[in-house]
Amino acid sequence: MTERKYSVELSEIIKEFNLEVIYESEGMDEVVIRNNEVNRPSLQMAGFFDYFDNTRIQIIGRVETSYLKQMSDDERALALERLFEKKLPCVIVTRGMDIPDVMRELAKKYNTPLLRCSVATSRFMSALIAFLNIELAPRMTTHGVLVEVYGEGVLLLGDSGVGKSETAVELVKRGHRLVADDAVELKRVSDKSILGSAPDIIRHFIELRGVGIIDVKNIFGIGAVKNTEKIDLIINLEIWQERKQYDRLGLTTQYTELLGIEIPSITLPVKPGRNLAVVIEVAAINHRQKRMGYNAAEALNERLMTEMQKNQ
Repeated sequence: MTERKYSVELSEIIKEFNLEVIYESEGMDEVVIRNNEVNRPSLQMAGFFDYFDNTRIQIIGRVETSYLKQMSDDERALALERLFEKKLPCVIVTRGMDIPDVMRELAKKYNTPLLRCSVATSRFMSALIAFLNIELAPRMTTHGVLVEVYGEGVLLLGDSGVGKSETAVELVKRGHRLVADDAVELKRVSDKSILGSAPDIIRHFIELRGVGIIDVKNIFGIGAVKNTEKIDLIINLEIWQERKQYDRLGLTTQYTELLGIEIPSITLPVKPGRNLAVVIEVAAINHRQKRMGYNAAEALNERLMTEMQKNQ
């Protein structure tokens, strides 16, 4: 597994949110954003710069604009210069509000991209933060197969040749959906969620030994594939070992750590004659039941304990 750090070009943000370019700085096409947090510089306009992070996108809304209007021309120029001299990645004015000439002049003086959008500040910030969380999410690529089974994102892991791709094809034939085969790109989009997807170049393709490369979308239809899916369950496939003790009750939940998040996981032994697709379907349904508050293993254990108490 390999982990990398990512950035997003400012030009992509401009395109994504249809931002109006008020001042295009020199080299703006090369500006990249690496911080997924944004800032409204109200306190900075008042002169408070403790803990100020100049790598954040600065967003000026109605509150900041109204505060600037109450200042004299000299005070406004001083407040804005103290902000712009911090070498900001960009400044975005929301609600389509008028931009003071002094702000345009300072953007040019400090070579800072100045942008504007027509959306309300809170809505724009929410959408921008969500976009940055995905684009800048910690991520890694792992060897495995990701499928959606009954609405659950199931990540199949195991050594090459254990049968991950063949199992994925069987699941697709049974009405489930393929997300990625061979290489799965994982993104940590929140403190609780990891999204999985396939690299663009191999999306919707599966390699079957002895058959070759197949296009799942063209063979099974558009309903058999999906571009992204949240990782809900990890299933480790391994060749059956006769002397190994496998979990037969499921009273204890196992976890596998991915990008700092603990994901529920199980280990399925593989041997001839075992229908892995059916077992994975049951595992997905059982996991969904657990998330909804019902655990079959615990229910059976309670029955046994109750019966034992009766017989005492």
